[in-house]
Amino acid sequence: MADLLTIEDPDDPRLSDYTGLTDVELRRKREPAEGLFIAEGEKVIRRAKLAGYEMRSMLLSAKWVDVMRDVIDEVPAPVYAVSPDLAERVTGYHVHRGALASMQRKPLPTAEELLRSHRRVVVMEAVNDHTNIGAIFRSAAALGMDAVLLSPDCADPLYRRSVKVSMGAVFSVPYARLDSWPKGLEGVREAGFNLLALTPDEKAKTLDEAAPHRMDRVALMLGAEGDGLSRQALVAADEWVRIPMAHGVDSLNVGAAAAVAFYAVATGRPGA
Repeated sequence: MADLLTIEDPDDPRLSDYTGLTDVELRRKREPAEGLFIAEGEKVIRRAKLAGYEMRSMLLSAKWVDVMRDVIDEVPAPVYAVSPDLAERVTGYHVHRGALASMQRKPLPTAEELLRSHRRVVVMEAVNDHTNIGAIFRSAAALGMDAVLLSPDCADPLYRRSVKVSMGAVFSVPYARLDSWPKGLEGVREAGFNLLALTPDEKAKTLDEAAPHRMDRVALMLGAEGDGLSRQALVAADEWVRIPMAHGVDSLNVGAAAAVAFYAVATGRPGA
């Protein structure tokens, strides 16, 4: 059973995991280095715990203590009860959901390990917007993609914003980082995957024409919002695929495009 401790000093060192959560650059460096991440909100905290992440501590406003009582009773980590005002002073923002947990990261699998055991893989290049990362993971989980590979410069899926947007889906889809880019794509191809580059280029086949759901192993490559996939990534692909557009629209947000493409890759259209 966890210790329930009331804290009234925002400078209490026991709250150090939660300081400056709005300082993106600081947290991007600090959290991986210290092996932690922040789960925000009841559902996300429960999903992180269910996924086997070890809890370091919880930060709760008073009204959330009873809501989280079963979790408090199950974990040995300390629980800090604070006022909403103190939580805001510590974190840098109003904690709307009233519940935060500091969780211990797990060692990441290697790309080779994921490729051996999965057939439908997402490959992201330079996707460094945390909202997009979270949205892509949520769609990947919902629509049957097996795993995610990240280029070295992609954002951290366990950053608070990514976790929150994904509603904890980052815990259910395994992911790994490629050591180099685009050279790391060679290992994906050697593992028997067709490398499909998602692009709005008119020279690309439509997803219906490419029929990725009939392929044995597919790695769908996604680029960053706006820039899309780099020339090097497009050259490395086995095939270019696109989502056909109507009404003069030339492209979709990468999160929306990913969802459409994942459905085509993982299941295909009804009756296809």
